Amino acid sequence: MTRGAATDSVHYGSVAVVDRNGKLLFAAGDPHYLTTTRSALKPLQAVPFVARGGVERFGYSAAQVALLCASHSGEPRHVEAVADMLERAGCTPADLQCGIHPPLYYTAREEPPPAGVRFTSLHHNCSGKHSGMLAYCRLCGLPTDSYLDFDHPLQQAIRAAVAHLTGVPEEALVAGIDGCSAPNYAVPLDRLAYAFARLASAAEDDRYGTAPARLAAAMTAHPEMVSGERRNDLGLMRAGGGDWVTKVGAEGVQAIGVRSRGWGIALKVVDGNARGLHPATVAVLDQLGLLDEARRAALAPWREPAIRNYRGLTTGRVVSTVELERRT
Repeated sequence: MTRGAATDSVHYGSVAVVDRNGKLLFAAGDPHYLTTTRSALKPLQAVPFVARGGVERFGYSAAQVALLCASHSGEPRHVEAVADMLERAGCTPADLQCGIHPPLYYTAREEPPPAGVRFTSLHHNCSGKHSGMLAYCRLCGLPTDSYLDFDHPLQQAIRAAVAHLTGVPEEALVAGIDGCSAPNYAVPLDRLAYAFARLASAAEDDRYGTAPARLAAAMTAHPEMVSGERRNDLGLMRAGGGDWVTKVGAEGVQAIGVRSRGWGIALKVVDGNARGLHPATVAVLDQLGLLDEARRAALAPWREPAIRNYRGLTTGRVVSTVELERRT
């Protein structure tokens, strides 16, 4: 980040770009950096539910399939769709164990939440994912009160899907607990990229069939359900025009699958600051030849965002210095 002509702060990170076979094509920093996937894992966590026929069983729309993978903003359309997902599965908001926080809608708009307004677990950015987890339990006749337990059959199924799609053996997955209380996993950065290369592929998966491709198609068709207005995932997928499926994660993680190239891209900012992530993501896409003039214009707000003080004066910018190296 600049301040005047000086460098005010520096964010360090890594990038991995792989093909659909997992071969490392381009990199910056350490492409094998052990990365907590956070919300970038959500499409993989939804795979067992879709593969088991859950979408058909409960009649979920394509927009609701996208919500399975979402870190949504708690906009009315998100809250209403999640409530419907729960009702269709015979569950209620009280069954959600994700917790409660003010909707990200206000953060995105740089506004404080209205005074006196009470929010529920439906507004939590992970409520779509958790609704899918509860629906899986209903689908398979599993207990719902313990659905976040590490050894619950649901979490075992998710762990198997994560291992399969990242190519990391289950015993090598580094487990942790996410902000929404669900189990989460750390994998090498290039393995996260590999999972998104597979997610973006139109080919059937040898274990999960069309489930990964269906999730990617729902996300790219309904990016407004994956995040929300003024949010990064929405901006990137709109700019990608159906070719890019992406999911950001907390602590400076971004994963992108590029269908037309068969590529997976993953970025990690080591200090976890999204301020350094978004300009780097746009720079990487540009260096890979994925941006034309229209896409550059669409992503301009994310490329070199201005830093402003409390009077609204521009005091500096966030500028990417990432340079990809070819590894083939």
